[in-house]
Amino acid sequence: MKTLLICLLTAISISHINGSEYTQLPPVLQFKNGRPVNTIKDWEKRRKEILNVFKQEMYGVAPPVPCGVKYTIESEDKSAFNGKATKKRVNLYLKGLSNPIQLLIYYPNNGTERTPAFLGYNFWGNYTVINDPEIPLTQQWVINQEVIKDNKSSEQLRGVRESRWPVEQIIDAGYALVTLYYGDIVPDYNAGKRLGVLAIYQHPKYTWGAIGAWAWGLSYAMNYIERDNRIDAKRVAVIGHSRLGKTALWAGANDKRFAMVISNNSGCTGAAISRRKVGERFNILIKIRPYWYAPNFSKYNDKEEELAVDQHQLIALTAPRPIYVASADLDKNADPEGEFLGLYYGSEVYKIFNLKGLEKKQMPEVNTPYFSGQAGYHIRKGKHDITAYDWAQFLKFADMHLKEHKDAPTRTQNTADLPVK
Repeated sequence: MKTLLICLLTAISISHINGSEYTQLPPVLQFKNGRPVNTIKDWEKRRKEILNVFKQEMYGVAPPVPCGVKYTIESEDKSAFNGKATKKRVNLYLKGLSNPIQLLIYYPNNGTERTPAFLGYNFWGNYTVINDPEIPLTQQWVINQEVIKDNKSSEQLRGVRESRWPVEQIIDAGYALVTLYYGDIVPDYNAGKRLGVLAIYQHPKYTWGAIGAWAWGLSYAMNYIERDNRIDAKRVAVIGHSRLGKTALWAGANDKRFAMVISNNSGCTGAAISRRKVGERFNILIKIRPYWYAPNFSKYNDKEEELAVDQHQLIALTAPRPIYVASADLDKNADPEGEFLGLYYGSEVYKIFNLKGLEKKQMPEVNTPYFSGQAGYHIRKGKHDITAYDWAQFLKFADMHLKEHKDAPTRTQNTADLPVK
């Protein structure tokens, strides 16, 4: 009877864009051979099956993340935000990578207590996160937009993305923020697949694209965080918006050190169900962003239903850790309903751990957050963006999960962990 129930639960149907066609989603709690997943031990095996398909067919196989980290502390200022916070700049180094990976960190000045933190990439460089002349312009390739010309950073963009990074709001809530420019890992253009970390790990078995590389870079940054005595490495949420939301989901799937995963407006190959074929689709991404993915992904051009996995299964890979998915009502390209359904169907996995995920299939109203156990969701009024409203919900959700664990992580050091002199 128990087996029958699980099989029935995994036979999920969803509507296509016109609502008249239906397709079945691949099950979360059922092995490839049809056997049901009944226990946590079963799930760990099933998890590997799902993860391997995503590696082979979508994001690519990445090299192992180094165990250690080489770094220098570039500056530390304890007077940020009128003394409420410490601003720290740290450079990470990789053998073969010509540029440093630059971290910008803000901690609340709360004595010696280790704080939970958010880790995420920014799009245009650390200097755009806050208007601070002490933060250097990135020297890496940047996307031409607004006043950016010739793919070079500009003083005119200093602090231009402050609305996406409400640093003081995060500090006041008792969290640290760690951000870095995603272009420090690999530039976001087609020829970039021969640059950055993709260039220093060249081997036929490494089929990763840019999303895989960016996710890998977050794990390398986590290596440093584990060695920072102001951050509790057991309470770090990985966060991303848009293509970097896809990245955050993939990073969380591969690296269990991330205590929580937050996807904002991640859309196709992020949180949204691909088989719905709504908004941005495989054929668009394969045409304009092929370098984000593994070579095998091109096989699924306009063939979403032929891929053995769907994005609710990517979301399930976060379990038993908490996950938050956020949408925007005007962001039709990201398919907000598909993002919600990805979280809803992925939430099924939590029952294996005797935990709750989303329990209501009804999508919540705009600006009405829905928190249920290990899962959180909201759809914000507005366009494709990440705003102070989004952050307010992320902070509330984080308070429910990341402020419950007070034990500091156990750290060990070896010569690979020491600061560069």
